[in-house]
Amino acid sequence: MTYLIQFIELLYWILTIAILVRVLLSWVRFDRYPAIARLVVQITEPILAPIRRLLPSTAGLDFSPFIAIIALDIIRRLLIGILGKI
Repeated sequence: MTYLIQFIELLYWILTIAILVRVLLSWVRFDRYPAIARLVVQITEPILAPIRRLLPSTAGLDFSPFIAIIALDIIRRLLIGILGKI
């Protein structure tokens, strides 16, 4: 059971860091994105796109990374809480 909890923790941190890197990449414009930037976009887009569709547009600010990180934390805590009781 501890391996599953450790996997959930690792996945949470990988996704959180990927989202933060995506935010930082959005501040920098490249003519051609490096391969690592494309990888980060491919990892984070399935998480961020549904949140963007639900949020109203707010003067060009994208709050989806903030909401995604909060949602990931809530899911992580719920899963660990459920697994801790088993």
